[in-house]
Amino acid sequence: MLARTSTRRSAGTPAPHLLAAGAMALIGTSVVASSLLPHYPYAGGQALRYGGAAVILLPLAARRGPRVAVTAGDLVRLALLAATGMVGFNLAILAALRTAEPAIPGVFIAASPIVFALVAAVRGGRSGGRRRPLVAAALVVAGAAVVQGFGHSDLAGLGWSLLALVGEVAFSAQAAPLLPRLGAVRVAGYGCALAAVEALAAGLVMDGGGVVRLPTGVEAAGLAWLTLPVTVLAFLAWYTALGRLGAARATLYSGVTPLVAAALAPLLGTGRLGAGQLAGAALVASGLLVGLAGPGVLDRFRVRRPVMLPAARCDAASVGERARWR
Repeated sequence: MLARTSTRRSAGTPAPHLLAAGAMALIGTSVVASSLLPHYPYAGGQALRYGGAAVILLPLAARRGPRVAVTAGDLVRLALLAATGMVGFNLAILAALRTAEPAIPGVFIAASPIVFALVAAVRGGRSGGRRRPLVAAALVVAGAAVVQGFGHSDLAGLGWSLLALVGEVAFSAQAAPLLPRLGAVRVAGYGCALAAVEALAAGLVMDGGGVVRLPTGVEAAGLAWLTLPVTVLAFLAWYTALGRLGAARATLYSGVTPLVAAALAPLLGTGRLGAGQLAGAALVASGLLVGLAGPGVLDRFRVRRPVMLPAARCDAASVGERARWR
């Protein structure tokens, strides 16, 4: 009972919400860093990014209190997390962009809150509060879609975008069961270490000996940004928030990512901030308010049974039942 109470209180404090929003904002800045790496081997860059993050995170994990044994099942889940939510996600985005406009995979990825809201609704059974997460997720997804716009794609682009969505969902779903025992630092550190090995292996298959080369000054700056803020800080913040808020609530903040990317687009000369982006931001904000606030307008429409005070129940009860109230 004590553990449940502390979890609810931690979820109600601003800290996990700020961590989730900050993590998604940092990930939104990855568009800036990626624009500095157009000619660097993609898989090799991911290997350097995750490898550099692992070098920072693993020593931190070793200092996190008593040593925690990593089981074979943990390693399998961590390997799947790295393969799907990290390396696979990035490779799917790259493949989708070959035949699809950037808005297509962006809209698919933004649909991850819907997935978690549906899972939460199914697990909630007939709970009356299940509508609010679904409505909130729909608003966030709609806002993200409006911000990014709707582009054109062929069947292959749609397929790779769908796989990117699977990777986005796996990034949180595979980590959630590990967080209570391993903690955010260990999950992020072990996941990045495995992702670096997997990305290097994929790069050797795709690029051979040219999988990694010495980066230029500009490329080094891009890789450093991807490694430190986008991976180390964002992953730690996200997994900490995920462990406290749960996937259904935390993933609502994924709507922050396209907002940050859209805000940075004018600085990069790749877009402008117009009425569509502002309208999408309003939808995302409304979705966050609906999903993260306490029981509100939607919950008031539930049909409630009249509550009878003990005196009223006594008056309506039979003679035999009245004896129990007395």
